[in-house]
Amino acid sequence: MNWNIYFCFSGNTKHSNMEIISMNIKVFDTLTQCVEDIEEKAERLYRRQEDLGLKKWLDNQDVCEILDITKRTLQSYREKGLLPYSRIEHKIHYRPEDVQKLLQSSAHQPKKYRL
Repeated sequence: MNWNIYFCFSGNTKHSNMEIISMNIKVFDTLTQCVEDIEEKAERLYRRQEDLGLKKWLDNQDVCEILDITKRTLQSYREKGLLPYSRIEHKIHYRPEDVQKLLQSSAHQPKKYRL
């Protein structure tokens, strides 16, 4: 059976003008599927962007707390090339895996173990 779907739209809330659109059910189903496909693709793109790990980067305060060091020591680590970093819009960010490598290296000494 071929059914038609009717839509009523009111273009202006002050007046009761309405527009009626008639659409074949098969066309409507195809249109609905296209919209669902677009939604699915957008969701995949969003997930892919999340997977880049951009939300997992650490700032100066995070790194100082993790390494138990001062901001000046952190700056020294950057200057000496001991800890890779990225500057994004005047803010410095660190990858967690780089901080982990520094934690495991002999180049890092927390405040409580320094002489």
